[in-house]
Order: sequence, then C-alpha cells, then structure tokens
Amino acid sequence: MRTRHGKKKPPVLPKLAASLLSSATLSMLALGSAQAQQAEPAPAPTAPAAPAAAPKALDTVEVTGIRASLESALNVKRNEIGIVDVIKAQDVAKFPDTNLAESLQRIPGVVIDRDAGEGRNITVRGLGSDFTRVRINGIEALTTTGGTDSSGGANRSRGFDFNVFAAELFNSITVRKSSSADVDEGSLGSTVDLQTSRPFDFKGLTALASVQGRYNDLSGNTDPRMAFLLSDTFADNRVGVLVSGAYSKRRIYEEGFSTVRWDNGASSGGFCSPTGATPANPATTATTCGPAAQGVPRVPGTAENIDAYNLARDPANFHPRLPRYGRLTHEQDRLGLTGAIQFRPLDDTKFTFDMLYAKLDATRQEDFLQAISFSRSASQGGKPQTSVLSTGYDGSGSLLHGLYNGVDIRAESRYDELSTTFRQPSLMLEQNIGESVKLTARVGRADSKFRNPIQTTTTLDALNVNGYAIDFRGSDRLPAITYPFDVSQPGGPLTIVGVPQVASGTQPATIPNTTSSEIRIRPQGTDNRTDVAQVDLAWDAIPEAFTLKGGISNKKFTFNTYEFRRVNQNDTIFAPPAGTSVADLTTMVTGFGQGQNLPAGTPTSWVIPNLQAIAQAYDIYCNCIKSGPAGGPGDFTLSSITNGNARGNNRSVTEKDTGGYLMGEFEVKPWGTPLRGNLGLRYVKTRQVATGYQATGGGTAVTVENDYDDWLPALNLSANVMPDVIVRFGAAKVMARPQLGNLNPGGTISTTGNLSVTSGNPLLEPFRATTVDGSFEWYFARTGFLGLGLFHKNIGTYIQTLRTTMPFSATGLPMSLLPPNFTGEEEFQVTTPINTPGGKLNGIELNYQQPFTFLPTWGKNFGTLLNYTYVKSQIEYVVSPTSSTTITDDLLNLSPHSANATLYYDDGKFSARVSLAYRQSYLTRVPGQNNNDVEGKNSTRNVDAQVSYKINDNLEVVLEGVNLTNQANDQFVSRARNDVVVNHVTGREFLFGVRVKY
Repeated sequence: MRTRHGKKKPPVLPKLAASLLSSATLSMLALGSAQAQQAEPAPAPTAPAAPAAAPKALDTVEVTGIRASLESALNVKRNEIGIVDVIKAQDVAKFPDTNLAESLQRIPGVVIDRDAGEGRNITVRGLGSDFTRVRINGIEALTTTGGTDSSGGANRSRGFDFNVFAAELFNSITVRKSSSADVDEGSLGSTVDLQTSRPFDFKGLTALASVQGRYNDLSGNTDPRMAFLLSDTFADNRVGVLVSGAYSKRRIYEEGFSTVRWDNGASSGGFCSPTGATPANPATTATTCGPAAQGVPRVPGTAENIDAYNLARDPANFHPRLPRYGRLTHEQDRLGLTGAIQFRPLDDTKFTFDMLYAKLDATRQEDFLQAISFSRSASQGGKPQTSVLSTGYDGSGSLLHGLYNGVDIRAESRYDELSTTFRQPSLMLEQNIGESVKLTARVGRADSKFRNPIQTTTTLDALNVNGYAIDFRGSDRLPAITYPFDVSQPGGPLTIVGVPQVASGTQPATIPNTTSSEIRIRPQGTDNRTDVAQVDLAWDAIPEAFTLKGGISNKKFTFNTYEFRRVNQNDTIFAPPAGTSVADLTTMVTGFGQGQNLPAGTPTSWVIPNLQAIAQAYDIYCNCIKSGPAGGPGDFTLSSITNGNARGNNRSVTEKDTGGYLMGEFEVKPWGTPLRGNLGLRYVKTRQVATGYQATGGGTAVTVENDYDDWLPALNLSANVMPDVIVRFGAAKVMARPQLGNLNPGGTISTTGNLSVTSGNPLLEPFRATTVDGSFEWYFARTGFLGLGLFHKNIGTYIQTLRTTMPFSATGLPMSLLPPNFTGEEEFQVTTPINTPGGKLNGIELNYQQPFTFLPTWGKNFGTLLNYTYVKSQIEYVVSPTSSTTITDDLLNLSPHSANATLYYDDGKFSARVSLAYRQSYLTRVPGQNNNDVEGKNSTRNVDAQVSYKINDNLEVVLEGVNLTNQANDQFVSRARNDVVVNHVTGREFLFGVRVKY
C-alpha cells in the first residue's frame, strides 16, 4: 500500500500479528529498562543496503522505559553468533520480579518451579535444573538452599537455586541455548550468564535507590524491599568503583490440603474389617481385632460394612496416606551486596575485580491436622484398630468418601531454621597485545554454604477416634473432613501420648499397633565450592574476517553434605515432666483458610505442640540420654554415619576438570550475504572422587575414584539473508555430569545368603547428547521482532536405577568391605544407578514483539510480547530395578507447552504492563511411589502487573501486583486419577514504592 506521495509505509505486520495472536503464541518479557547510561552495544554486521532504505531520523530519538530494555536486549541478541535470549535492566530495581527465577521465566523455553510461591529452579527447553549451568560474572557457580519436602527439600543436586538472589543485583541475564567451544561444558539445556553492574558501565557519578513495601493478602503482613547502587569513575575515567545492594523481608502463609502420597489397599494394609469380615491384617485374628483388644465401641457388622471393607481392600483402589489441612508460616530475609573495582592503567590494559555476597535467612513452621492411620502398611504392624464403616471410589480408583472408626488423629508441627551464604570474588584481566591479539585471564571462587541447624518435629495425638470422615465429592482438591471432637480444645483429645514408663525391666519403645507422640530432630547442611582459573587468547588473524581463539581452564568443584538424626528416627516420648500439664505444652493455629472457599465444617483453628515449651520441658537439644521414671524424654543423642536413616546424606564429591579449546570465528560474504560463524573443538578431562558410607560396621567410609574425558565439537552460523532477517544454525556435542546423589558409593552389602549390593554408582558416565538448533529472526522495528526457533537433542545416555549381576570387583567398591575368604570375583546382585539409553527431544519456539506504533495518537504507546514453546521427549523408565516392565513418558520436569504474554504501555512518563506465564503440567517422578505410575505438578497460570509514573527525571513511583490469580501449587499422583498430593496457595502480593535516580 502507498501513501499519497507514492512512498511505501513502514511494515506494521497487522495480519501477521493477528495470526500469531490467534495461534496463542505467548511471550518473553525483556524485563526492566535498558542501560540508558551503559556503553553502546557493538554494531550489527554490515549488511547490503536495501534498495529503498528508510530514513534514519528515528535513531536520534532517546528511548527510555520498557521500550529501551527491549531495544537493548534485541541489540545484544542480534549481534550474537549463537542462539541466545537476553534480559536487560537500565537501573537497579528495574526488574519487575522478586527474584532471578521469576525474571527468567519470561524467556522463551524457560519455565520455573516455585517454592513457597516464589521461583526457585528453572527448566530450559524441557531439561531440568541438573542440566543447566549458571555463571556469575563469568565464573561457574552453584548455590543451594532448603525448601519444603513437597518442593524437594534441601537441595543436594547440581540445580541452581535462583531464589537466593534478588533480581536487583544484576543488570543483564543471558541464556545461551546453543553451544560453542569457548563456553564451558556441563550443560545439555543451556548456560545462563548473570552479570552484575560495573562502574565503567556508567558515566561519572551515578546513584540509584528503590524503596517498596510488600503486602501479602493471605498473611496480612507488610514487609520492606529496598535496593541501591552507587558508582563513580575517577582519574580521567581510568578508575571506577561501584557498590550495590538489595534487601527484602517476606512473611507469608502457605495454606491448603495435602496427602503426602496415595496408596492402594494391596500395599497399605492395616485396616480392620467390620465384625464378621476377614481381618485386614492376615496375622490378626478376629478376637484381637475385636472390641476387647481395641477398647473402643464397635459398629455392629452389616453386609454394607463388609462390602465397604472389601471395596477398600481392592488393589485397584487408592486412598490418601496422610490426608491433612495445614499452614506453613514462612519468614525470609534476603540480603545481597555487589562490589566492583575497575582499573585501566593503560589504554590496552583493564583489570576488573567483582565481589558478590548473598545471604538468605529463613524460618519455616509447618502445622498440620491429619489422620495418620492410613499410612501404615501391614509389614509395619498395620493398624487393626481402624475399621471401614462406609466408603466409595470413582471409576478410576480414587477415594470419593469414607467413614472410619479407630483412626489416629495427629496435630504435627515442624520448625526449621535455614540459611544460605554465598560469596564470589573474581578477578579479570583484559590485555590487548599489539593491534591483533587480546588476552583475557580470569580467576574466581564461588562458595555456597547451606545450613539447616534446627529441623524439629513435634506431635500431639488422639488415638482410636470413631467417626472420622473424608469426602472428595464436593472437590477433588479440597475435601470435607469431619473430626468427631473439638480439635481446638486445649488439653482435649489431642494430647501428648507417651509410652508408659516401667520401673524395671526393658523399657518398650512403642505402643503396640499405634504410634506415640514424637520428637524428631534432623540438622543438616550442604557446601558447594567452585574454583576457576581460565586464560583465553584471541588473534585477529585477518582483521574483520577471521579470528582464532583458544584457551585453557582448570576448575575444581567440591560438594559436601551432612545430616544428623536421633538414634531412632521417631524417638520415644514419655508423659509431660512433673509439674507440667499438656496445656502448658500446646498453642493454637487460628484464622486458617481465609478466602479459600473451604468446605463447610473445615476446622479453622486447632491445637498444636508448642515447640519452645516442649524444648524447654524435655531439654530436647541436649544431645544426651535422659530416661527413667523422672519423666525424661529418652535418647536425644544425634548421630550421622551410624544412623541408618541419616547415613545416605553424609557424602561428598570432588571433581577436577581440566580442559581447553580451539575455535575459529569468521565473517565472510558468500554471494553478497553476510555470514558469521564459529567452528571449534573443546576437550575436557574429569577426575572425580566420591565418598560415602556403607552400613558395614555401623558406617564405613568408602572412597571411589573415576575419570573420563570428552571431545566436544561445536558449530554456529549466522547469516543476514536480508538487512533485518537473520538465519542461525548450531550443532554440537554436549555433556552434563551425573546427579550428585547417584555418585554416592555408600549403601549396604550382604555377604551371607544372597550376595547383594545396594548403593550409588561413582563409576557413572555423564549424560551425553548431540544437539541441532535453528533460528529464523526478523528485526522489523527498533523493538519489533519475530522469531522461530527449532531444536533437536539426541540424548544418548540417561541414568536409572536397575539391578544387575556382576563380580564385586566391577562395582568399584574396595575389597576391604568383603570377608577375608572372598576373592572379589563372586557374583553379586547389584542394585545401583547405571547408564541406560536416553531418547530424543524435539521442540519449537515462537517469539514475537510488536510495538503498536502503527496505531493513532495514544495507542502507539502500547505494545505486546508473546512467546510459545512446544517440547516433546519420550524416555523409557523402568518400573523397578528387578522388573523388565517399563513406562514410556515425558522427561522429568518437561512441560510440553509453555507460554508467556505481556501487554505494555509506555509513553516515557507513565508505563504499565500485565504479564501471564503459563506452564503445562509436568512429571517429577517416574515411576511414582506406592504402586503409582507417575507423580507431577499440574499446570500453572501466573499473572503479574506493574504500573509506574515518572514525577520527574529523578523520581518515579511504582505499584506492582504479583500472583494476582493466587495460583495454587497443585501436585498430583497418577496420570489417570490425578489425585491431589499438594494444593497450597500463598496469596497475592502488592508492592508500592519509589525509585530515585541521581
């Protein structure tokens, strides 16, 4: 179409935009705003001039706000040879997310997993956090923390916990999706580069600050969030100093229903039948199952009751093991500090020293009201007091409703103190040698320490309660639960049930066919340290045409984790000490379930143990033995490697990785088309030492060494087929080292009867894959972009636990673990992780950014960002180590469909955005526990919004809304049944504050 003057209008893509919108392609939000005072990015490669080039008058217009961040991010993306996505921030506190994971979720192909309503880990293109490497200021780092059990608990893996860091500490995030020889190995999914601010990014004195208040509508708490940056350059811009920091406090409730797991009648056992029916526990006679043994009234047996019992015992029917409503109270303090000194003594020499410090301190209290009788299997002694009065199941085998007698009810309270401390100093030298050679040398250390010094669980119990009912017919996520007594009565049926003390003879540890009240203590911690030294050389052999690059690197990674427990996992507790009543040792949960549409009659208050009072009365942290008729609590001695329940989490791994690469980077113009690329080969040798503890002798240290090497070629091509159209191609071999837990040589060995070994496998080979990536990109406006990405990964090796037969000498375990008469050639049945065939992963990404500059008047200030990712991968999982049966299903953590959408408005003074992040359901365990096929998390839709107004060039007010839909953390078990495991909400959050800039 032409104007009256006969010139073509700029492309506005209305039809293409409509097509993409109708296809539900959703977006990457390049968050915050671009560095207005940063150094300009390198110009794009020269392209042939278009026949009718548009005027460049717009280039002189200063762009700020959201549009500036989009333009800056697109410039970086455009000038890369490989396939990357970038997030840029102009000023501190301009990322509109509370932590790094939530910022990363805006990038195509990146989805996040949340803990306590906040992003924690990422999955890139279907590959979970174990397959993603993270570098901070060029130094590889791993930081871990502790979460709820339902979110993975303490992180002892290679996955990076992003919630340790505030987003305000960083001014750019780059996700490298294709591999190149000059980027360190260790990733199948991506390499994420996090960059803090540096003084030479700014011109002269710069001061920035942000102060906000955060309000949570579920907890009703208002907490502070603040950040600052101060930077200056001196001595004719040859010296620069920068400091920045961020602090936030967060106090929230996490509330809802959970079940821990679901089990079927065949494996759970333990229910007693109504009078006249066969007992649930075959070893239990009708007499011991009767009223005399139970000491409680029984409902006369009827045909209906017998039928209900038989229905409950059907192996195809599943019931929740620990049905419970609960509140988790989270309190979190997050502090981050960065410092940078840059020194340019000569025009060709620059030193950069970076320091990053982060501290995440948290407490968590978990308070549940639950029925524990349904979690006991027949092999654990069963629960013959529990009888089924009536019940019903749906067609897929899920419990619909049930009425029971003889049920044990428990109020459980767990308290955790957690902290993660992260430190990373690094020093970089950039030296030009003549006009054609550049040397870059870097040394640094990333050190993360996670501590959970207090993890204590206490309980109140009510035994053999008649008339307990649960009903899912109104909601399969929030069932109606009836407790036939007042759960909020202090000193009532919920009490401390102690094991009766005996004056002489052997003190029993338990009450037959039930569980006494408990005190569990489990302190633990994890250390991760990475030391890196790297030297790179770049020689412009043919200026602006060919650069030869090479480098060597040495990296040492050290992992160490520990756990202590009381000698018995759930130790004996006696009656309260003399002079102390049960009421003195309890407190209350109140106000539970506000705004959650709970079923009528759901308790909103209940009594719980008072940990502080119990700790004082029983002296539970003495790490000693106190027992006897005076009322002592028994054995509170902590143990680690001698405790079978704690032993497996006492282990370490050290890896020394030595590598180097050679790569050619070129720029040519075949047939007049600018073509950039790189071709290189990386070599790395991994030397690994793993230590664990075998049960032999109450805990015998076992250390096994292993080494392997990899040759990793990589190719990247980027062609400007048109002035604003780039086609990219990448191919590479990649590797990721095995999960840390699978390398543990600890376990158990049996040398009598059937010879067997159960342990980890320190001789595992890494995950290896070949990758092919393609990208088609159209940069049709300053902030306009249309991209199509295609990717294929052939994962050659996967890791699963199987049972195999081999000589003991082939296990890698030391001969000293065998009796003297063994030679090591004896055949053992070994249950251990082994390398198994992997599978193929294929996917597509669509990415679209459109400023609505084609609209009239104020409408031109609107714009949208949309992206969509589809990933497909099938892995053949073994059902058990001893079975040939397999389940073919998605790769763990893979969401087949994910998407983002953002609508924004920005006129330079007033800006607003609303963003949607969608993630389809995904699997977390295959096969599932307790005879279930899978476990996973259901889909999520998170909506956030932000509004800001510039009062002047130095002052801006901001209003943000986070999790506006109060999205639930909805975990499930079984593909067919989709039974609820966790359904918790954390509330909506609103932040209001100001940003100041000088």
